[in-house]
Amino acid sequence: MLPSAFAATPYNDPNPQRYELTARASEIDPNAKEHPEIDFVFTKNGKPSDTEKAVVDTRVAPQGKLVIWLMGYSAPLFERVSGYGLHGIQVHYANGWFGKLSKLAGDDDKYTGKIRLEAATGEDFTPAVTIPKADGMMERSYQFVKWLSQKNPQGKWEQFLTEDGKGLRWDKVIISGSSHGSTTSARFALHQKVDRVVMFCGPRDQLENWQALPSATPKNRFFGFSHVLDGGWTGDHYCRSWELLGLHQFGPIVNVDKVKAPYGSTRRLITDADVKNDAKKAHSSVVPGGAAVKDAEGKFIHEDVWRYLFLHPVEETGSAVPADPECLKEQKK
Repeated sequence: MLPSAFAATPYNDPNPQRYELTARASEIDPNAKEHPEIDFVFTKNGKPSDTEKAVVDTRVAPQGKLVIWLMGYSAPLFERVSGYGLHGIQVHYANGWFGKLSKLAGDDDKYTGKIRLEAATGEDFTPAVTIPKADGMMERSYQFVKWLSQKNPQGKWEQFLTEDGKGLRWDKVIISGSSHGSTTSARFALHQKVDRVVMFCGPRDQLENWQALPSATPKNRFFGFSHVLDGGWTGDHYCRSWELLGLHQFGPIVNVDKVKAPYGSTRRLITDADVKNDAKKAHSSVVPGGAAVKDAEGKFIHEDVWRYLFLHPVEETGSAVPADPECLKEQKK
């Protein structure tokens, strides 16, 4: 039985099915604006770039949790999210700044983290960017869920809105992303308490130390998964971030290709699955999709891992282990 605070609202759908919904952020919220100076626009090359997607499957018993995905839409990922009984949305938020601003940190060891936090919250954390509330991830997510509650009543999206309807129930949110998105997910979860953080091929920001800041989200709610040939792994970016986040308190790094689920209830998972020594493929192979590794029968080999990342009970953890002295913590040198 789930605690009342997390109780899922049952569906009452006369025609249970998997719903996929699409909307444009600029049409949902009249306050949404473009920020071309950080490549945050509504249209690129004549095509909409502010499209947001959502999925819910009313044939599956609901978990009462909302996954907010902070990267481009991944149909295979969302098929699994909805199949687990989770609601899922992918939102258009200001992540185009990275290529323009990430190398301007100077001596500020939290520079990029501040930009990530402003992009996520729409609050003023840095003079490097100006991202108002209506254009931050939090408001974009709220506006989308509010729209979904009206357009798809079968999905019971209103359970993720606060009682006054003016915000999201962040205690029912699983914040997730890959690479850039996983790094922003981690930074956001330190600031805002969420139900869970699922980090694929990340986090990075290896020249900064915001990962060690106090966390609003309990650290046992952070889960990470990466490939050992990924440049972020070979460069010690991920092991560094995981340790700064304190995830070694919940078990050792476990190779999912050698240990079966539930992987000792650890929070740090790796794979050495065959990606033909392609570091780029390794980077994206941990997320359900075209680069994910399949067996001889054409089935994804990491189905159990993905289910674990999103559904493993957060109160079940592995035993603490020492920090790894071989993981390079001081990356600036």
